[in-house]
Amino acid sequence: MSNEQVIVCIFKALSDENRIRILKMLHSGEKCACKLLEELNISQPTLSHHMKILCDAGIVNGRKEGKWTHYSMCCEGVRKIRALMKDLLSAENIPTDCECKEG
Repeated sequence: MSNEQVIVCIFKALSDENRIRILKMLHSGEKCACKLLEELNISQPTLSHHMKILCDAGIVNGRKEGKWTHYSMCCEGVRKIRALMKDLLSAENIPTDCECKEG
């Protein structure tokens, strides 16, 4: 996968309100899919769809336990997002005539 494809995959994962809510819930630690379903009030197929996108982007890890999957944040994925945002928003990547550029 090219660097551009990775960026698109990550931004796609971050572009949905339910997926942002899932990430906020996982911030405090691993959660069973059953807990995510309760808190989000969505169907199991919808949750599976969102989790596949988050896992494919490398932001979330899934661990099977019986009939349920337990999800947690992927530390490496979070580091990748931070590095990506830092690179995209670095001063040298902002045009000199951009009003948002510092100093």
